[in-house]
Amino acid sequence: MTKDNGQIFSTFGLWFANPPHFFDNVVGLFTYQNSIFVRWFGNSLLYAGSITLGSTLICAMGGYAFSKYDFPGKQLLFNFILGTIMVPSTALVLPLFLMLDKIGLVNSMWGVILPSLVNPFGLYLMKVFWDSSLPNELIEASRLEGASEWQIFWGIGMPLIQTGLVTVALLCFVGAWNNFFLPLIVLNQENLYPLTLGLNVWNSVSSAAGGKPVYNLIALGSLVSVLPLLVAFIVLGKYWRGGLTAGATKG
Repeated sequence: MTKDNGQIFSTFGLWFANPPHFFDNVVGLFTYQNSIFVRWFGNSLLYAGSITLGSTLICAMGGYAFSKYDFPGKQLLFNFILGTIMVPSTALVLPLFLMLDKIGLVNSMWGVILPSLVNPFGLYLMKVFWDSSLPNELIEASRLEGASEWQIFWGIGMPLIQTGLVTVALLCFVGAWNNFFLPLIVLNQENLYPLTLGLNVWNSVSSAAGGKPVYNLIALGSLVSVLPLLVAFIVLGKYWRGGLTAGATKG
């Protein structure tokens, strides 16, 4: 990060450059290729933010349904959803691509966001939190007081599972921010790439014969790409640790 391209391979790897080129690298990172890095960073925030909000809400609603309602085939459906965790993502590449192509979502942001909203593990975690945080007696008492199902879910239940919501949201955010495989098969325009895919393109160009090496920008860009994750864990870490502990001790 403090070295230029020439110094990366000609000097000791675990020491700073003399003179340092850190600020030159920062300027280069945010101006290279018409500031495409800024676009990739914004795309990653959009993808991760949308997926986190949508997936967390879906998991909360699905977990509530499996925890507090009885319906035919409930356990079978829940086991089936959990079983999908064991399906390798590579086995879904071709059918997912064909489906997205059929509905016109290839090479669009929705092609990345919509499939990522499905989160079986998050649904399982939310069911665990609903089981432990919202007593059935409280639901029955609320119904006797005239509260609707939506009022019980939003007004009574959601405040009680804030720890679970933060835990699932953090897991969703990390997964969405680091997502590489799905954008790789769905997107083919660089202005739609997230950081993970964009930095990989730079690395491929730098490694190719005749390509312009930008390893200094790749190293600095990789550091910058980690900062949102660090901020999220620092701000919400106490809820995340408590949430995982609660989930682990639930039978």
